[in-house]
This record gives sequence, structure tokens and C-alpha cells, in this order.
Amino acid sequence: MVQGELLYEGKAKKVYATDDAGLVLMTYKDDATAFDGRKKGTINNKGIVNNRVSCLLFKLLESKGIETHLVEQTDDRKVVVKKLDMIPVEVVVRNRVAGSLSQRLGLEEGIPLSSPVIEFYYKNDDLHDPMINESHAMVMGWASEAELLDIKTKALKINEVLQDFFDGIGIILVDYKLEFGVFAGRVLLGDEISPDTCRLWDKESLEKLDKDRFRRDLGKEEEAYQEVVRRIEKALL
Repeated sequence: MVQGELLYEGKAKKVYATDDAGLVLMTYKDDATAFDGRKKGTINNKGIVNNRVSCLLFKLLESKGIETHLVEQTDDRKVVVKKLDMIPVEVVVRNRVAGSLSQRLGLEEGIPLSSPVIEFYYKNDDLHDPMINESHAMVMGWASEAELLDIKTKALKINEVLQDFFDGIGIILVDYKLEFGVFAGRVLLGDEISPDTCRLWDKESLEKLDKDRFRRDLGKEEEAYQEVVRRIEKALL
């Protein structure tokens, strides 16, 4: 696999072309950002952890019949993935009240929800990723009705698998972000699932094991990320 030109650089990853038009190479960075990039920093080895966690979780989901963009991890920071036509709608799945949901509704963080809540956001940094509904997504041409139904169905199945898995390793899956894209006419899970994109709390102590440690100046970000990958590897390898 030959690495080609840089196609895209985001807050957490770089994406390169390859000698296969249907595949790209993603490289994970240690850069950490929060609040639409207003807060910036570095978490040592974050890129290595996020790549490892995401690849392991994507393989778990693949084993449960959920198609993802994953092809193969090539080294600690790099992974070959299918080149998706990304749908510009972020999907947030919530199992407990936290973050912006707590702020919007004036509810205490940590309250369990009676069933998962799925929210949609328009992926646009300049507009700060505003919350949208399904009608917005369809009318604006960001996703079809069929794609949105497929996305919701997949998101709920992903949630079942991940909630059960994380519960088994002593972690509460509070909420998390998913991104999807189209490949050969099929909607596939893309991007990553990692401590950057999830809220993960220890079941016993409720200690935060995710990027909220960076957002909220709690410290020990590297240790929290390493604890997550340690537990996942112990369960899956």
C-alpha cells in the first residue's frame, strides 16, 4: 500500500490517498482540541490509543454484522479504510444525561435514560455543528429518508453491542458520536470510536475515562486513555 497525497487534515487525524482509488490511509494524531478548537493541547500517545481502540471495536462490530470502513491497521498510528462518501450528519447516541444534554435540559449528569436517545448534528465546523432533525437532513440533501432509517437502525444495533461490551469490562457507555458514509451504494460506519468520541465512566468510581478529562482540566488524560485500551485488549485479545 503506497501512501499518496494528503487529502484532508482534521483535528485528530490526517487522511491520505493510496494507490487504490477505493482506499485511503488514516493517521491518528496526539493533538487534542475542545470547544470547537478554542482549547488546544496534546495527550501523549492519544493517536496510538485511539487507533487501537477504534480498530478493536470496529472488528467487534463487524463480527456482529455491522459493516464498517475498516480494512487493516498497518502500524500504531495508521489504518487503511474504505474511501467513503461521508454523510455530513453526525449521530450522537445517548444512554445517560451528560454534556450538552445536561446543559440544554437542566438535568444532573449521570441520570440513566429509559431508552437510547439519538440526535443528529450537521457536520460543519464554521457553524459549530448545529443540531438538526431528519427533515433538515432530507430537505438539504445531506441524507435520504432511506439512509437516515438505515443510520438509525445501525446506530441502535451498535449501541446494543457496545453497551453490553463496555458493561462487561466495567465501563459505562454514557454517550458517543458516530459518522457514516456511502461505499458501493451501502451505508457503512466510518471515522472512529474512541475515548475522543465517547463518554466512558468507570462503573464503580464513575471516574471519567475519556476526553472530558481534557475538556474539564481534570488531568491524567493519558492514564485514562491507557486504562480504556488495557481493558478492551484484555477482553478481546
